[in-house]
Amino acid sequence: MIGVDIVVVERIEKSMEKYGEKFLRRYLNDEEIALVKKPQTAAGFWAAKEAVSKALGTGIGESLHFKDITIKKTERGAPYFLLPEEIMARYAIRSTSLSIAHDGGFAIAVVAIEGSAAPDEV
Repeated sequence: MIGVDIVVVERIEKSMEKYGEKFLRRYLNDEEIALVKKPQTAAGFWAAKEAVSKALGTGIGESLHFKDITIKKTERGAPYFLLPEEIMARYAIRSTSLSIAHDGGFAIAVVAIEGSAAPDEV
């Protein structure tokens, strides 16, 4: 299952300026907020969470919330994500992959999820 999302960094930056940390708390946990040093990172995390929801075929809403998805970084700075065990089991997820990039005022995320349950089967 593949999911992709693209975000205009300026949109996230304006929300950060207007609402501060309150905006970030809408979709990030404390650990994720600590990783955000600039608007590009916040936009990348937004795109990553949206891409995960698209890969699962749910979108962000009733069955999957922003805070169900946790973005982390390896020691070398590569992003990855974690999902609750319930969601991992529901989709029989065996492996995941995340790539985030930002350039030219955009942040994009691509997610690949290997599982045995297709979104319309759950």
